[in-house]
Amino acid sequence: MIIGICGGTGSGKTTIARAIVDAVGAEQVVLVEQDSYYRNLADMPLDERHQANFDHPDSLDSDMLVNHILRLKQGLAVEMPMYDFATHTRSDRIEVIEPKPVVIVEGILIFAEPRVLDLLDVRIYVDTPDDIRLMRRLRRDSTERGRTFERTLEQYERTIRPMHFEFVEPSKRHADVIIPEGGQTSVSVELLCGLVRERLSEQNAATRL
Repeated sequence: MIIGICGGTGSGKTTIARAIVDAVGAEQVVLVEQDSYYRNLADMPLDERHQANFDHPDSLDSDMLVNHILRLKQGLAVEMPMYDFATHTRSDRIEVIEPKPVVIVEGILIFAEPRVLDLLDVRIYVDTPDDIRLMRRLRRDSTERGRTFERTLEQYERTIRPMHFEFVEPSKRHADVIIPEGGQTSVSVELLCGLVRERLSEQNAATRL
């Protein structure tokens, strides 16, 4: 079972995805984050890397992401890259992801890539107001990625906001389920967990037969 969780930056996608993993159990669910698949910009000067458009589908190695989802679906482990957001380069380290009955794929552009979209059994869109998303992004970039308020705001105006309206927001039409207000909606998360548990029970019953 492949679940896709999409939504704009700061919408609460990761919060919801991790809540499902915690509630259902890490032995049953594995999380694949699209952010890990940004292209390696090590061959570019650092100043140019800072100016790159990380909110356009071309900034991602979608070939690798699709290949990894297919391998997990086939019951095979994958070596997920680890991305350094401070330098915009791919780390030498990897994370080995073992196949589980449920795979959650999370990212802002997963519905904008047709090959990923076609692999998803359930498509969830987290719909959160722009002002809340911006505040969350400013807080995250400051505390987790060492970026200044001015730099994040400049990036938001230059690429994040326009790319959201060009690629992310229109992709909402592909969603099976739309969750408002991001990770604050505990009822929606519980309903999703119930759906996952139901599918797992069906799979277990089919296996016994």
